[in-house]
Amino acid sequence: MPEGKSSPQRADARNPWLFDTHELSRRPGSSHQLRRDLPVESTLGVPDVVEVEEGTTVAADLLLESVVEGVLVSGTATAATRGHCSRCLDPVSGETEVSVTELFAYPDSTTDETADEDEVSRIVDDYIDLEPLVRDALVLALPLVPLCSDDCEGLCSGCGAKWADLEPGHGHETIDPRWAALVQRLEETPGDGTADGSDR
Repeated sequence: MPEGKSSPQRADARNPWLFDTHELSRRPGSSHQLRRDLPVESTLGVPDVVEVEEGTTVAADLLLESVVEGVLVSGTATAATRGHCSRCLDPVSGETEVSVTELFAYPDSTTDETADEDEVSRIVDDYIDLEPLVRDALVLALPLVPLCSDDCEGLCSGCGAKWADLEPGHGHETIDPRWAALVQRLEETPGDGTADGSDR
């Protein structure tokens, strides 16, 4: 590599998301168990719905196996999540675990030379970057409609209070809009006079 030029991954080899393939023999069948707590540097997910927050960690339990075309990464990643119930809007917290499997191709391998850039992950400067693999898997696994419980009844459409906090039989009287004007007129009429308030 020409002097003064280096891969961003090489320059940041201490990044915990990077795995140095020198720790794994290129002989097919060789394997390496990797367990790491990986930092989340930017929030993942949908704001105010469900997120893996910045500053939390992802517990990765991965097996890296040497194959002819590269390194096969498989295993699980687990992260804490926070958000709001889509029915009652209460805060909710939980944990999301995902399974991941990805082949990282060796430079100049058949896979590297024949696959499009976005079709396969690649080993760069002898390093595997685990972050895109784990990040994408977690984002896809986050619930689109998070719930505090499966039987959450949500909010009353009339007053906005939680159904779980309301008395049995709670409800709001609804008036047919065709009669609304008449009801309003009757409410404005004094009980002992006419509609204009004068006595006959």
